[in-house]
Amino acid sequence: MAVADRIREPAEINAVALKAYARVVDHWRLSQKDAAGLADMSESTWKRARKPGFAGDLTKDQLLRLSAVIGIYKSLELYFSEPLARAWMTRPNTGPLFGGRRPLEAAIEGGLPQILAIRTYLDALRGGA
Repeated sequence: MAVADRIREPAEINAVALKAYARVVDHWRLSQKDAAGLADMSESTWKRARKPGFAGDLTKDQLLRLSAVIGIYKSLELYFSEPLARAWMTRPNTGPLFGGRRPLEAAIEGGLPQILAIRTYLDALRGGA
């Protein structure tokens, strides 16, 4: 049976999502505070969640946030060159979703709806819409 064919356990899904998310926030060089805020976790929970074998549960909101942030990362990597793709979330942006703020700040303040809006915005840029 192929890996994709088997049903994954919630703990396995959480572990994969957290590992991928940790790689993204490391690539973007986010602080512990910003990484935790983006994932809607306390800093202490984020520090524990980064470690292999984390046994805590993620809420549906948190899992959706991690998934959307990974999608944002993928869009940035496809759309922009390396230096801009790495820095885009932490640079002030005058685009309609950001009003001069950093996309990271807008995402943390606006929560899941704003994170999804950013992902949709980048997907539209990438698709030429």
